[in-house]
Amino acid sequence: MRSEIHRVISRPGLTVRYLASELCEFHSHTHSKMVVTAILTGHLSATIGETELDLSVDQIAFTNSGQSHSGRGENVELVSIEVAPTLIAEVMAEIGQVYATTEMVFRTASGHDEAIMAAARAMAGEVSIDKLGQAAMIDALGHQLAVQLLRSHLAVRRSSSIELSRAGPVDRRLRRAIEFMHDNYSRELSVEEIASAAYLSEYHFAHLFKRITGLTPHAYLANLRLERARALLVETALPISEIAATVGYQSQSHFTKAFKSVTGVTPRAFRGSSQ
Repeated sequence: MRSEIHRVISRPGLTVRYLASELCEFHSHTHSKMVVTAILTGHLSATIGETELDLSVDQIAFTNSGQSHSGRGENVELVSIEVAPTLIAEVMAEIGQVYATTEMVFRTASGHDEAIMAAARAMAGEVSIDKLGQAAMIDALGHQLAVQLLRSHLAVRRSSSIELSRAGPVDRRLRRAIEFMHDNYSRELSVEEIASAAYLSEYHFAHLFKRITGLTPHAYLANLRLERARALLVETALPISEIAATVGYQSQSHFTKAFKSVTGVTPRAFRGSSQ
């Protein structure tokens, strides 16, 4: 039987996940937030977009919002930090870098950074044990991380194609469709229905969506449902069966299988590890 330690803490604009496992696997999925994954010990094989990585201690993986990624770890201890674009925008405003519309992408898929590793190790210590002032410390470390990302790892540029929507920064050509999916993810949606929301033909929309996001509309919708499920598991006390139905799954068993394939743990274990 493999041993595993799993902890999750969610803060505004930031989700920190600490994982120590003899063997873990995550099937291809995406996040609406940027993800920084710091390897504390062990080894993680990962694919980010089309880039294959072999990561070991003190190495960091950088995953852009909406970028598909998967991984497999052996005797690994890691911290995965989801950073919302809103947090980056707040830090940009604090340092006087305010653009009406911006596109933010990581410059590389992996790298070394002592400041980020120090923040990741401190976050691991905070989520492992409930301490006085834990939330304030996580917020401070998240702010520090965002500053370091802007300094050394993010390319931030003005973009006429990016708009701020209810779903966050999106390509203006897909804004209506993405907002429609965010508003209706709890029910079955056809590509034709989603395309109609964007006033596009089904064929043109499907090709445009895949070209811009790298995902099919249905893959994007599946990831959206699981991301919403993660938030509900951490932030609410709703029964897991109700969460499954809320995010569009007809059976709890199907939901559990899909959830475990992308997180490495069951919904019940994920909830039990949250603080």
